[in-house]
Amino acid sequence: MVMGKYPEKGFVRTTPYPCNGMLYSIWKNAVMRCLWQETMAQRRNPYAILNMRDIMEQEMVLANQQLLTVRQAALSQLFEKEHRQYQQELNQMGKSFYVERL
Repeated sequence: MVMGKYPEKGFVRTTPYPCNGMLYSIWKNAVMRCLWQETMAQRRNPYAILNMRDIMEQEMVLANQQLLTVRQAALSQLFEKEHRQYQQELNQMGKSFYVERL
């Protein structure tokens, strides 16, 4: 071991590591596992997209129904408010609505 200007070049590793063949097999198994998971994700992906599209369509239908309900409620409140205002204006002029009692 030659010690020169840069001592790290002459550094020798003293900690024991498994042999290179074992490290290579571990690495190769990890790569194969990642590739397998990647292909599985690609195969599942179209089904997941279709499922998400169906869920989004169902949510849009429900959201549109809720929006319709909210708009109907707001419109009925507006009509009631206008009716009360019209009735107050007629009362101020001395006129009234004909109300049929059941």
